[in-house]
Amino acid sequence: MAEAHDVAHDPGGGPRRTFGPVVALGLASAGLGAYAASKPWVTGAGAESAPGVSTTTWGEVSSSPLGTALAFVVLACWGVLLVTRGRFRRGIAGLSVLAALGYVAAVAWAPSSLPDHLVEQVRVRTGEVLDETALTGWYWLAVVAALLVLVSTVLGLRLVRTWPEMGSRYDAPTGPREAATEQPTENIDIWKALDDGRDPTA
Repeated sequence: MAEAHDVAHDPGGGPRRTFGPVVALGLASAGLGAYAASKPWVTGAGAESAPGVSTTTWGEVSSSPLGTALAFVVLACWGVLLVTRGRFRRGIAGLSVLAALGYVAAVAWAPSSLPDHLVEQVRVRTGEVLDETALTGWYWLAVVAALLVLVSTVLGLRLVRTWPEMGSRYDAPTGPREAATEQPTENIDIWKALDDGRDPTA
């Protein structure tokens, strides 16, 4: 009974109904954010035929490795939330919000930094100058992902106290040997010891 209470300590059931949808939204949005950040957010025109300039090269210099890393941090936080309890769980929820804010900042900063970075890298690698740059569809997908990541992590931080937790049966044992050496005093304990193959009179 104690474990059942541990797993579902919200008898009203209201906040518990948010657990699945919010976690699913968090995992999906963080995965989408990581994927979008690995793609080129900026493209250019004017040096397509220059030696050494290719879509692959552009992807290397106009994607957001920081955004990818932060999205993976959010994914990891959701994974930890599923298997922890108490204050540590709330701390991880707070960390996920910080990582989400970092992802949002990376997305917001990209339009003012990545175009110049792409122009400079093309100039250094080829000696050519791009005539113009533009944000790609991957960037706008990252914008959507950033909003969803932030919303899901904020909801997680707000609701995590009311969400079901993993039962204590999944905890690592802390003192089985000490418990086994305790001498049973009640009749029920004596019978349990006999069932376990121990001699209660020893």
